[in-house]
Amino acid sequence: MASNDIRRGAAEMSVAMLMSGTIGWLVVSSQQSAFNVVFFRCIFGGATLALVCAVLGLFRRKLFSWKMVGLALLGGAAIVANWVLLFAAYSRASISMATAVYNTQPFMLVALGAIVFRERISASTVLWLVLAFIGLVFVVKVEPAVLAVPGQYLVGIGYAVGAAAMYAVSSIITKHLKGTPPHLIALIQVSLGVVMLAPLVRFDALPATGVQWLELVVLGVVNTGLMYVLLYGAIQKLPTSMTGALSFIYPVVAIIVDRIAFGQTLAWIQVLGAVLILLTAAGVNLGWRIVPQRRAPSV
Repeated sequence: MASNDIRRGAAEMSVAMLMSGTIGWLVVSSQQSAFNVVFFRCIFGGATLALVCAVLGLFRRKLFSWKMVGLALLGGAAIVANWVLLFAAYSRASISMATAVYNTQPFMLVALGAIVFRERISASTVLWLVLAFIGLVFVVKVEPAVLAVPGQYLVGIGYAVGAAAMYAVSSIITKHLKGTPPHLIALIQVSLGVVMLAPLVRFDALPATGVQWLELVVLGVVNTGLMYVLLYGAIQKLPTSMTGALSFIYPVVAIIVDRIAFGQTLAWIQVLGAVLILLTAAGVNLGWRIVPQRRAPSV
């Protein structure tokens, strides 16, 4: 792989993760329900992705099949549920804690891989899982100092865990769509989101100011449409280990944004819990071993 491609891919991935880290701020600042936010994210993001797919010439009959569309819709239902749960968690558990708990998703993938594909779980992964659970216990022990919905912290944590599980389900389904342009998959998914959420949207409680509408447009166009283009472009250029490493820009930025935008302060035990979760997620994503691999006996 050419070094120029790797440098470009690293830049694209870094920008995509910086964008991802600001999503919580846009969601909370819009003062909309989770259903409303995801609905408008799907509308504005879908329009952007449709334009990208048209420019790239992806609306070709040979790229579509019943199996592809069916799997994309199934994965789309999971990813839309993922967004609704995560966005609902932000106002209840704070952006910082919801993001930290959401990063348990590698363990959800490991568990689903073991159940669906009968993949073997290593001793190191089991130990990482134990550490992640300890981190989760630390996170839920103390409520953050600033909450939009007081008294619903544990509900928010539950939503973040559910969001991580839905993301893992979507990832497992997407594995069966190799060869399909990812921008097309994303377009099908957000299009489904518009249909799924239309009956649940509070049209009587739409944004009251131009700034709030702008936040929803930015969330859809920039933090969905353009972010997906950068993210998928980076994944195609980078080795898996570098993709995994750069993905941790997202939670760090989200926690910093939460501190700056909403004055969120965390107790030391919450910080320790978040660090443990992110460390264990890095260990699983990057294949770090706690237990050395057994060597085959020499003949």
